[in-house]
Amino acid sequence: GCRAPGGEAVSARLSAAFAKGRPALVTFVTGGDPTPDATPAILDALVEGGADVIELGMPFTDPMADGPTIQLAGQRALDKHMTMDAVLGMVRDFRKGDDRTPIVLMGYYNPIYARGVDRFLTEAKAAGIDGLIVVDLPPEEDDELCIPAQKAGLNFIRLATPTTDAKRLPRVLQNTSGFVYYVSLTGITGAALADYAGVSDAVKRLKRHTDLPIAVGFGVKNAENAAQIAATADGVVVGSALVDALKASLDAQGRATSGSVEAVTTLVSSIAGGVREGRKNAGKSGGLFC
Repeated sequence: GCRAPGGEAVSARLSAAFAKGRPALVTFVTGGDPTPDATPAILDALVEGGADVIELGMPFTDPMADGPTIQLAGQRALDKHMTMDAVLGMVRDFRKGDDRTPIVLMGYYNPIYARGVDRFLTEAKAAGIDGLIVVDLPPEEDDELCIPAQKAGLNFIRLATPTTDAKRLPRVLQNTSGFVYYVSLTGITGAALADYAGVSDAVKRLKRHTDLPIAVGFGVKNAENAAQIAATADGVVVGSALVDALKASLDAQGRATSGSVEAVTTLVSSIAGGVREGRKNAGKSGGLFC
């Protein structure tokens, strides 16, 4: 039951989902939202609901790629004095009870650079982090963090978008590991998703260029959305909808209530059901990578 070493935990967990005949479910929450002391129970709720991989957001003061939902989640965390030390501490505590669920830190390069890349990677690996998504580091900057991260045994997961053309795609995929995160629409996180046929075509296009699994996110709100994407993708990512469900459960002072954990578990469980249903309905026409 131990985590796979050397950046292999993400691949191992995705492979375990594929062995069950379904895509993986990847869930996002912001570390410290709504308060630092509430996050540990929320992480446990994600796993209980059926998450295969957890993306844990590192709050940042200038989250340019995020929509209002996740921006506000980050602001709530920062208002409660959330720090990178605290995020890493949460992961260390989580690992005391769960050494199987991969955790991918998602955020921006500035806090990592300020801390020092070598120090950050050493501390992240020691805490139990399995991978990184750093949305503002293009492939041209791979020597800054991507290559050192992989040498340290962490996956570096890259985003591809509808505007990533055939000329650009090989560069984007060159040093990506773990999985490819396909952002299913242009713009910011949390926007509406409409074109499922376009997503299916995009997944097929990406698979012509890489053997890595393709996880699709941005726009998954419910089980129906998840089922549509699960028909062709190797992973389904849900973030803004989870943050919204959590926010709706808070009290007037913005603190977690007795219903907060249940709100997270219920939504994740529902979306996990959609993932299973979508693959079942797709039969053998889908594209699980292994």
